[in-house]
Amino acid sequence: MNTQANLQKQRHVCIVIFDDVEVLDFCGPFEVFTVTGGRERLTPFLVSTVAETRQTITARGGLRVEPEHSFENCPSPDILVVPGGMGTRREMNNPGMLSWLQENAQRADLMLSVCSGALLLAKAGLLEGLTATTHHAALDELRAISPGIKVDATKRFIDNSRIIVAAGISAGIDMSLHVVARLLGHEQAAEAARYMEYAWDSETN
Repeated sequence: MNTQANLQKQRHVCIVIFDDVEVLDFCGPFEVFTVTGGRERLTPFLVSTVAETRQTITARGGLRVEPEHSFENCPSPDILVVPGGMGTRREMNNPGMLSWLQENAQRADLMLSVCSGALLLAKAGLLEGLTATTHHAALDELRAISPGIKVDATKRFIDNSRIIVAAGISAGIDMSLHVVARLLGHEQAAEAARYMEYAWDSETN
């Protein structure tokens, strides 16, 4: 792996947000991808948030966030991150959200979900035939969406090649570090974890 060349190649990471999104679900991956490459003063990941509209969204606990892009003007993502939270129950029945995920799943190199974000991927038909996980409180909901999804509650995250799914909340940090290691090498992921003072175990998934 040519780590230096990979560091200089910029990938657009698009993080979907919506009302009642779980804060660490999207902020954890945001932190990992934005600190990666800091030692070399490079930005291998260009990270932005996207929502259905540019209107301010209210995350869990009342945190207000202004999306950088709307669905209409979001640049094509190389990596698409779908977080969870109580808002997923509403978004599961939002045709605009589901169709946008389906469309961009065809464009992105990698599609990631955190926590109950897996429910959105499942409702969009993107987890058929794959092994998946989600927050422990949403496992039965995931099973109920489709019998074609093999649910594995024992893993912190599951890598299905193009689609990677994480368990609850903080598991999104481990998954994101795994993606950094996969794309840029273990050293870059370990450096990001050190900067964050996060006790990352690269052998655990």
